Amino acid sequence: MLNQLCLIQSRKTKPQLTSSILFWIFLCSFSGLTVSQIAYFVGLKNSTPTIACALSNLIPAATFLLAIPFGLEKVGFRSKAGQAKACGTIICVGGAMLLSLYHGPIVIGQSGIHWKFAENTEEKNSTGHVNLILGPLLLIVSTIFYSLWIIFQARVSEKYAAPYTSTMLMCLMASFQCVIIGVFVVRDKAAWSLDRMRTIAVLYNGIVCTALGYCLTSWCIQRKGPLYVSVFYPLMLIITAVLSWTLLREKLYLGTIVGSFLTVVGFYGALWGKDKEKSKLETESLEIKTDKLKQQSKV
Repeated sequence: MLNQLCLIQSRKTKPQLTSSILFWIFLCSFSGLTVSQIAYFVGLKNSTPTIACALSNLIPAATFLLAIPFGLEKVGFRSKAGQAKACGTIICVGGAMLLSLYHGPIVIGQSGIHWKFAENTEEKNSTGHVNLILGPLLLIVSTIFYSLWIIFQARVSEKYAAPYTSTMLMCLMASFQCVIIGVFVVRDKAAWSLDRMRTIAVLYNGIVCTALGYCLTSWCIQRKGPLYVSVFYPLMLIITAVLSWTLLREKLYLGTIVGSFLTVVGFYGALWGKDKEKSKLETESLEIKTDKLKQQSKV
């Protein structure tokens, strides 16, 4: 799908692909797809879908912290926007740490819905080695590398105005990287076999999550802006928590609920600060343009 979109886009714009741009695309593929995805899936295996989805709300806070050394963000403690971003980031990180290190008593037990796949999954998880400390920590690592991808992607977008082509190249590079890592790490041949459920999961992840997901997100960002898209991120947490409890018989712990709440509150706090900062910059830019027009009219 990305290849077809790339061909359609290349008819309109054909920017030059230099070695410098390829290097940045390689960094994007390694950080945002290879390392981030491997850490995410291993972390998901050692935790729960609700925790994995909750920790994804760390992305704005992690991106803000990582963007400071690159000179892409300024804290600005004196302004309300800077204070909101800083406080939101601290609350977001605190919620993530609570999710990772504290579980507490069970608030909502297993659902009464019986699904054969959920029962089989529960049996496999009970016999497998699940680490509820390692899992969330790997999910945090995944979030950090995904945030790095956002920063690297900003550089790629500045130098190479062909998002579908760059995304296609990223996916292609990441595929080779994951194959090489898989060959060295996974020696069991049975792990490479695809049964019915694995095939459905791979196709769904490739077609819906990667191809359609990236394209629809890019389209929404182009139409409404990144802030509009970010507002819907915490909605994934609510949907995942309900579906995990209903279909996968997941228990909801006090630490998961409180940590998720703090993460979402911190997320919206940082987002509000970023929105105020953006509005202030746009107002200042408009005032400068107005002053220039007044000076030109006087001349």
